Parts: sequence; C-alpha cells; structure tokens
Amino acid sequence: MAKNQHVILHPNGGWQVKGEGNTRATARTATQKEAIGIAREISQNQGSELVIHRPNGQIRDKDSHGRDCFPPRG
Repeated sequence: MAKNQHVILHPNGGWQVKGEGNTRATARTATQKEAIGIAREISQNQGSELVIHRPNGQIRDKDSHGRDCFPPRG
C-alpha cells in the first residue's frame, strides 16, 4: 500500500515532504510550493494521497491520486 505524502513545516525552517509514518523527511525545500511539487510527483507515482498542511499544522488541502472507491456519479 502506498503511503500518503504530507507537506509540513520543517522545525528548522522551510518545508518538508514526509511519507505517512516515516520519521525522516523525503525532501526539504525553502518554499511550500517546491515541496508541493515534489510531493505531488511522488503521490502520483505511488497512487496515494497528497496532504498539504498550513504552518500551524491544520490541513489546508488534499489531493487524491489513487483509485477512487466512490467515483462521482455523472
């Protein structure tokens, strides 16, 4: 099963991409935009979910790249 990718604030400054359950960051960047780009590419390759956090830790946005069990009707 693919790990969800989280974009969170790094404690020493900047932003980090961290796989769910990992203790170490996959990547560390200066800006959130750079971290989102890296995390989006990883989550698309793995078919997992991208979770973007605000500086205070709240979830800002989510983007699913996996198989959707409940696709929209239409």
